[in-house]
Amino acid sequence: MKKILLPIDVPDTALSVVHQAAFLARHFRGEIILLHVLSPLRYPSGLLERGHMVTARDLESDIVARTQRDLEEALRSELEGIAVRRLLLRGDPAREILRTARDEQVNLIALSTHAREPVYRFLLGSVAAKVLHNSEYPVWTTVLSPGIGEGAFSIRRILCAVDLTEHSRHTVSRAANLAAEFGASLTLVHITTGIQSYGPGGSYIKPEWKATVIGYATEQMARLQKDVGTKAEVVIDSGDVHKLLKQAADHTKSDLLVIGHMPPGGHLGENASGYSIIRGSHIPVLSL
Repeated sequence: MKKILLPIDVPDTALSVVHQAAFLARHFRGEIILLHVLSPLRYPSGLLERGHMVTARDLESDIVARTQRDLEEALRSELEGIAVRRLLLRGDPAREILRTARDEQVNLIALSTHAREPVYRFLLGSVAAKVLHNSEYPVWTTVLSPGIGEGAFSIRRILCAVDLTEHSRHTVSRAANLAAEFGASLTLVHITTGIQSYGPGGSYIKPEWKATVIGYATEQMARLQKDVGTKAEVVIDSGDVHKLLKQAADHTKSDLLVIGHMPPGGHLGENASGYSIIRGSHIPVLSL
């Protein structure tokens, strides 16, 4: 993670993801590219046209100048001692984030899925979803919520969600390397699909079904660990993925959740489950 792209919202920046990106940059002695994207200026037809004392061009130039000044001064104390480049671009935020990541050949994109103020939440959530869906680079996300503090960050325990697809070997291998890099413990978790049966009396689970499904998952996890060369703790359960992942993260006191994605479907997976996991996680998520 020598080169980290950190999109920010000037001046309202989520400090939790900044501190996490700074932690990674200091550990790897890397560089942070601080990016702010100005969306195109829009105004009602007939306003600020020629003949007005203030034109749209005047207003846009003023906004660009003020934003550039804010960007130059932003996060100086938080990023002290780190090599930082500051970029101000105009256009669609998700498109410019992805283009910059590609042009700069970054190792990681770090972003928050929400801003502090409610007015930004939908827009930033939408930008994060687009970046996750289309990025060919690893994406580090932090959901800004009361459960995530803005103080010191460290990686001592890593939880890796394994879906037993062809991509799982890559995901587990990268998670194991990250754990070794930080001297962290690693736990692998696989949540099987629900195996409830529904009838007039409600839902119930046949013990033999659950034993078969979990037995198969146990065999596959053992084979995966042998192939990758890991000896991590393993958690296997069935039911609601988001709920059980949160429980696993709480039980292991994990600092980071690592998830994989199928390349053809982007980081969101076929049913956007990846983004749902990210939105529901109370710890940072690294999507590989």
